[in-house]
Amino acid sequence: MRRRQLLQSLAVTAGAGWLSRFAAGATSPPAIARPFGSLVLVELKGGNDGLNTLIPYADPAYYRLRPNLAVAREQVLSLDEHLGLNPALEPLWPIWQDRQLALVLGVGYEEPNRSHFRSIDIWETGSDSHEVLNEGWVSRWMPASARGTEDLPDAVVLGNADGPVRGGGLQVISLKTPEQVVREAARLEVSDTLSADREALAHILAVRRQLRQTGSELKQYLAGFDDAALDLPKSPLGQQLKQVARMLLAGMKIPVFQVRIGSFDTHNQQRARHDRLLAQLAEALAAFRQVLLAAGLWDEVVIMSYSEFGRRVAENAARGTDHGAAAPHFVLGGRVKGGLYGEQPSLSDLRRGDLQYRVDYRQLYTTLARGWWGSSGAWQQRYPTLDFL
Repeated sequence: MRRRQLLQSLAVTAGAGWLSRFAAGATSPPAIARPFGSLVLVELKGGNDGLNTLIPYADPAYYRLRPNLAVAREQVLSLDEHLGLNPALEPLWPIWQDRQLALVLGVGYEEPNRSHFRSIDIWETGSDSHEVLNEGWVSRWMPASARGTEDLPDAVVLGNADGPVRGGGLQVISLKTPEQVVREAARLEVSDTLSADREALAHILAVRRQLRQTGSELKQYLAGFDDAALDLPKSPLGQQLKQVARMLLAGMKIPVFQVRIGSFDTHNQQRARHDRLLAQLAEALAAFRQVLLAAGLWDEVVIMSYSEFGRRVAENAARGTDHGAAAPHFVLGGRVKGGLYGEQPSLSDLRRGDLQYRVDYRQLYTTLARGWWGSSGAWQQRYPTLDFL
């Protein structure tokens, strides 16, 4: 039995907490040939304030509703006559100028849920507001042709949450560094003397052998690789992206990486905290890009943000913002067609104090599935693709 078939047949993982295993069963849409590339998902944990990220600086309502939190017009990095970036995002400015940064406006969904736990589950599975799905959107929409090779995982999660890639038979590893996988795999004891008369035990023994082999193969990829030149920030996100860069530069063709930054749950004293998080985000992404450009790999990566929701339009009494609905999201990479996509929601046409969404969040997913993985399916009729790929 081949490694991938074996891993997909097992519903539990024995003795290896660093490996997430899920049952098989998802059917992949048909695919057309595309160059191999890696998708890097960046979770803005906690619900990012889109209005102080992509700022409607020409709208007086913005300053009226946010007397303490609004970014001064003269500080905004103007993108056009209406919208501009928070100055903390200045490291992304060269990417915008190179037309490799797409900003999608007003992203959300019908009947938004303001619960952190429920809304992030909606985003990660691609469900409707009142629908519960067990598999992540990547697991359901990534075709078999875009998945990993026999000796490498389909996805690497740097953190604890694996929502977008759970289920569907994907081979998913959660780690801090690749060396962690090597060490954990080496610790697994595999004995051929144990009785394997029961099918479950036979599977467990076989999986342990395969995990040891995977660790050995990762060790070979990293052998002799010098990461001294990988100059990324010391922030948590910077260090996560450093590990992504190490794996890419070592030649590991891994289809999906997931990283996170936050918390963006800024209910009080938001301004300084939010600006600091945006600066960390921009500095890490800009440095990551420079590393990939130097290695000739920038065209092989696309990066997309996601978050459970945006924030309310009006600031609260604690100089923060509460849970809201629609917000902008970014996509960047060497093959991204930069610019503004969608429509900025009106500040004078709110729904229960929230921005009304203009782009269904699943349009981001269908665009990636079609333009990055070469996948097609009936779901694209419900969620039309955008033009950033």
